[in-house]
Amino acid sequence: MADIKPLDKQKKVLITGAAGFIGFHLSKRLLEQGMTVIGLDNVNDYYAVALKETRLQLLNDMPGFTFIQGDLADADTVQQTFDEHHPDIVVNLAAQAGVRYSIDNPRSYIDSNIIGFFNILEACRHFQPEHLLFASSSSVYGNQKKTPFSTTDNVDHPISLYAATKKSDELMAYTYSHLYGIPATGLRFFTVYGPLGRPDMAYFKFANKIRLGETIQIYNHGDMYRDFTYVDDIVTGIVRMLCNPPKENELGDKYKVYNIGNNRPEKLMHFIEVLEESLGHTAKKEYLPMQPGDVYQTYADTTELERDFDFKPKTTIEEGLGKFAKWYKEYYRM
Repeated sequence: MADIKPLDKQKKVLITGAAGFIGFHLSKRLLEQGMTVIGLDNVNDYYAVALKETRLQLLNDMPGFTFIQGDLADADTVQQTFDEHHPDIVVNLAAQAGVRYSIDNPRSYIDSNIIGFFNILEACRHFQPEHLLFASSSSVYGNQKKTPFSTTDNVDHPISLYAATKKSDELMAYTYSHLYGIPATGLRFFTVYGPLGRPDMAYFKFANKIRLGETIQIYNHGDMYRDFTYVDDIVTGIVRMLCNPPKENELGDKYKVYNIGNNRPEKLMHFIEVLEESLGHTAKKEYLPMQPGDVYQTYADTTELERDFDFKPKTTIEEGLGKFAKWYKEYYRM
C-alpha cells in the first residue's frame, strides 16, 4: 500500500452536484473537517426540489461553504466559477442520473453528462487543479456475466444511454489527463443508498410506496442482485483519495479508475425484507419482467481500492437501511 496523504485543510474543493445525494454528504464531511467547499448545482426538478433545498440549507448553515446555482452545460458559468474561486481539487458529481429515465429523456444526459463534463475538463485544462475526481457508474459494466466486475474488464457494451455517457466521461477524462497532465480519478459507484438519498432510486421509491400503502413494483420477479453501498462508505473513500492523485503510470499518464462498492451483492428480495423491517411495515408487491436497460447483477471487485487506499466499504444493509429508515420516518413524519 502506498503512503496516503491526509486531508490538507488549506485546499479549496469544488464539488459539482453539491445539492445532490453524494455531493451533499461529501460537502458536509469536508466542511465538518474545516475545509473550504464551493458547491455548484443547477437544482433541477428531476426529483423533488424540496429535498435538494433541505440539503443546501444544512450546508449553508456550515462555515466554509459557498453555493453557486448554475448549470454545467453553460460554459460561462463553469469558467466564472473557476475564475473566481481557483479550486485546488475538483470533484465532479453533477450528472443526469437514472438508467430508466435515459430511455425516454436522452437529451438531458448529453447536456449534463457529456457537454457539462466537457466544460469541467476545459476549465481544468486552463486552471490545472491538483486533482480531478469524477463520478462514473457500475452501469458501464452492462450485462456482463463475469463477476466480480473489475476495472480491467472490457466495458464497450453499455446497455443504456446513461451508461454510455459515463463510459464517455471516462474516455474524455483519460484524454484530457494524457494531453494536459491533469491528474484524474474516475469513481465507479455501485448502487449508493442512505439518508437524504435520491427519491428516484428503488429503495426510496419502495419506502414511499410502503408509507402511502401503495404497491411496489419488483422487476425480474425479484431475481436481481445489487452491490448496495452505504453513502458514508462512499464519502470515506472519496475523502481518502482527495489529496492523493494518481501517480504517473508506465505510459506517463496520471489517470486511474476505481470501483467503490461493497464487494458483496445482496439479493433484491432480501434488501426489500430488511427495508420493510426497518420501516416497520410490509409492502404490497407486484412482480414484473426485467426493465429495458437494467442489469441482472452488480458486483464490485474492490481489490485496487483496498490496495491503494487501505479502504473497503463495511456497512451492512441492516445497519445502512436502519439509518436510512430512521431519517426517512423523521423527515416524512411516518
